[in-house]
Amino acid sequence: MMIDPDDLAAVMEKDPAVVDEDDAIRYHAGFHAVCLYREAHQLWEAGEFDKARELNFRSINLTGCDIHPAAKIGKRFFVDHAIGVVIGETAEIGDNVSLYQGVTLGGVSFNKGKRHPTVGNHVVIGCNASVLGNITIGNNVRIGAGSVVLSDVPDDCTVVGVPGRIVKRAGIRTNESDLMHNDLPDPEEDQIRSMAKEIEELKAQVKALTAALEKKRFAPSRLSSRTARSGASSCPRPAPAPRRSRL
Repeated sequence: MMIDPDDLAAVMEKDPAVVDEDDAIRYHAGFHAVCLYREAHQLWEAGEFDKARELNFRSINLTGCDIHPAAKIGKRFFVDHAIGVVIGETAEIGDNVSLYQGVTLGGVSFNKGKRHPTVGNHVVIGCNASVLGNITIGNNVRIGAGSVVLSDVPDDCTVVGVPGRIVKRAGIRTNESDLMHNDLPDPEEDQIRSMAKEIEELKAQVKALTAALEKKRFAPSRLSSRTARSGASSCPRPAPAPRRSRL
């Protein structure tokens, strides 16, 4: 198995469950998948396509991770848990990229040309996320778990949801917080909380208006008070009886 020191260093840095380098080399499935990919990729580049595919097949059965030998992947590549990770033939991945279990970098076309994503440097893609098609994911991007990304993402962004939406721009440096892919904004939750707050405010207003109307309903009016003070004097006087004339 071909061991790249940079890939090993990434495992030691990003996976706290690893005891030591010997533990990573012997038992880390994600590291095994990356090492076998490196070897298969060299064979592919040398034109040994059948041998490359055979090694890729062995890697799938051993680790549960399918990285096509033709894919182009940069330094310090980290795959956590390996299971279910799929990287297509024309995918391109930059340096210091972290993928978690179940991630798919897939195609949406039957064309033989470029049909898989291009991923920049310092990118974190959370578990079970799918990045599909010939799209570009910029540098310093975080993609939340379970997201489905179907369009380009600029540098320094956070993407969540189905389909993926940019919920934060600028200021994200995933190389400083690679394991914080769970600490992402939730726009639906924020909207629900905002609506709940607005509903409570409206309920308070309705309650205050209802109390004011009830108070006004049972309070004596000015006209009633004036009539009570004036008593009978306020009643209209009867008209005088007509006088009888003397004959």
